[in-house]
Amino acid sequence: MRAERVPVAVAILAAIGAAFFLLPLLGLLIRSPWRDAFTALSAPETIEALKLSLLASLSATAIGLLFGVPLAWVFARLEFPGRDLLRALTTLPMVLPPVVGGIALLLAFGRRGLVGSWLDSAFGITLPFTTAGVVMAEAFVAMPFLIITVEAGLRSMDRRYEEAARALGAKRWRVFTQVTLPLIAPSLFAGAVLCWARALGEFGATITFAGNFPGVTQTMPLAVYLLLETNQEASYILSLVLLLVSLAVLVALRHRWLGSA
Repeated sequence: MRAERVPVAVAILAAIGAAFFLLPLLGLLIRSPWRDAFTALSAPETIEALKLSLLASLSATAIGLLFGVPLAWVFARLEFPGRDLLRALTTLPMVLPPVVGGIALLLAFGRRGLVGSWLDSAFGITLPFTTAGVVMAEAFVAMPFLIITVEAGLRSMDRRYEEAARALGAKRWRVFTQVTLPLIAPSLFAGAVLCWARALGEFGATITFAGNFPGVTQTMPLAVYLLLETNQEASYILSLVLLLVSLAVLVALRHRWLGSA
C-alpha cells in the first residue's frame, strides 16, 4: 500500500500540536532531581500518601465494579423513560469540574447535606474529611469511566450465546456470571483499570470533600500539591510517578481505548 503524502501545512500543525503535549512532559523528565529520587520516594509522608492512594483508588474501583457494572447493564439492556437523561447524569462527573463535584458531594453527604445529616443523626456516620470521604470522592469521578466502557462491551457482544444458555435452562444469574461476564471480560478489565487510574489521580473533588490531612485524606496528588509549595524537587518526583502510571495504563489499553494497532 502506497504511503500517503502529508501536506506540509498539516505536518507543521501536527508537529506543533505534538510539541504542546510533549514539551511539558519533557520538562518534567529533565527537571526532576534523579539523584534525590530515592530520598523523596522513601520519605515517611510520601509512603503514607502512596499507601492511602492505593487503598482509596482500589476501594473506589471495587465500588465501581459493584455498582457500575449493574448500572451499565441497565443502560445497555433496558429501555425506560428518562434512560438517556439518567445516563447523562451518571457520566456527568467525567466532564464536571472536580471541585464542583466535591461541593456537590458536600451538599449531599456533608453533616448538613441531604443524606449526610440523616447519616450523622441516625448512625453517627460522618463522611467528609475522612478516609471514607476520599474513597467516595474518587468513586464519584472515576466510576463513569467504568460504566461507559462496560456498557459499550455489553452493546457490542453477541447476545446469541446468552439466548442459547437460557434455552438450555440456565437461570438469569448463571447466564450473567458464566456467559455475559466472560464475554465482556476485556471491556470489564479495561473499565476497571481506567477507573483505578482516574481514581489514583483524583485531586479536586478529594481536597474539597475530604480535605488534605496527612495519613487520613492526603493522597499522592494532594501530597504533590503541598510539596509544590515546600519542596518543589520532591513534587517533581511524585508527579513523575503519577505520570508513569498514567502512561502505562494508556499503553496497556491502547488497542481498546485509543484504537491503535
